[in-house]
Amino acid sequence: MLDETRVISRLVDDLRTLSLAEAGALTLHREPTDIGQLVADSVGSFRPQADGAGVALVTAIDAALPQLEVDPVRLREVLSNLLSNALRYTPSGGNVRVGASRLDGHVRVSVHDTGPGIAADALPHVFDRFYKSEESRGAGLGLAIAKSLVVAHGGEIEAVSEAGQGTDMRFTLPVTR
Repeated sequence: MLDETRVISRLVDDLRTLSLAEAGALTLHREPTDIGQLVADSVGSFRPQADGAGVALVTAIDAALPQLEVDPVRLREVLSNLLSNALRYTPSGGNVRVGASRLDGHVRVSVHDTGPGIAADALPHVFDRFYKSEESRGAGLGLAIAKSLVVAHGGEIEAVSEAGQGTDMRFTLPVTR
């Protein structure tokens, strides 16, 4: 009973976050944030899960990334959704690579997995609320929430994938002065 209550509570929280973000009413608590450290910490929290699944979790974080004015709690939520999906779909013996780099006035964060990839007909819909492909597990909210949170920060998110070739989820955030 407790597990079902947690699942329902999480679903309600997810729906609330998504609704607020889509309505432009989500309050972001921005603060100067070391984005490289935030990415490293997020990856670190998934190491036990990756190790248990037999998946190598590799990082490539540029050393001289600028601090960003972001809501670190909300960005951890974005990374958590992306990492959770990558680990869920990557088979034992595969790897998940997480990168962060500066790119033309932005910081780009990417999560690449060696899972089965996303079918071409499903790819345009992965960020849609409640969208689930046949292979999908979950409520179909995680990527919609990730997109809403990235957009709320003034960024963009995209999925690049080919069936059988893995998936690259990447988002960019503007560097503000």
